[in-house]
Amino acid sequence: MAVASDETTRICNHCDRAIPSSNIDLHYAHCSRNLEKCKVCGDMVPKKHAEEHFLNTHAPVTCSLCSETMEREILPIHKGENCPQRIVTCEFCEFPLPAIDLAEHQEVCGNRTELCHLCNRYVRLRERYNHESRCNGIPEDHVGSSRNVRPVEREQGARRRQPPEYSRKRLLFTIAIAGIAVLLGSLFFQKTMETGPVV
Repeated sequence: MAVASDETTRICNHCDRAIPSSNIDLHYAHCSRNLEKCKVCGDMVPKKHAEEHFLNTHAPVTCSLCSETMEREILPIHKGENCPQRIVTCEFCEFPLPAIDLAEHQEVCGNRTELCHLCNRYVRLRERYNHESRCNGIPEDHVGSSRNVRPVEREQGARRRQPPEYSRKRLLFTIAIAGIAVLLGSLFFQKTMETGPVV
């Protein structure tokens, strides 16, 4: 199959596309009458749909979560990946909270400890997965002064320190209530900032 040479095509002055020379006049008449170049993205769109194209693609919209203004086509990506107020969950406690607060929350939450039932050591949540992969189930007595106790005492202390199941539920309920209070407080603060201070 022969490849067309550059001499057999011409550039349309309206849409800047390469058109076969034999069709250029007919193409230009149709193109200039029916198509319009979008001033924002440069796409050729039908003239009768130009305003609809602008409104659906480029018109500025405001994010309902953080009030940032952006093009409409960017909004779904912003809400799903970039919005600081989008709801994400903590990797340690699975508590839902705004993304802007996640790092601070996980810094505190990841430092909480849980008892490893294999070696009877308290392990930080942020180190739990690494610990579980290398834990051999043998109590380590050389870790530090608070852990240099005899195995029987350690077992009694571990039993004594384990919270009952209802306390965990109460803790999760308290965390949930606190999270809702923080969320409502931030929404109230945001609303106050939008309307301005009361004089």
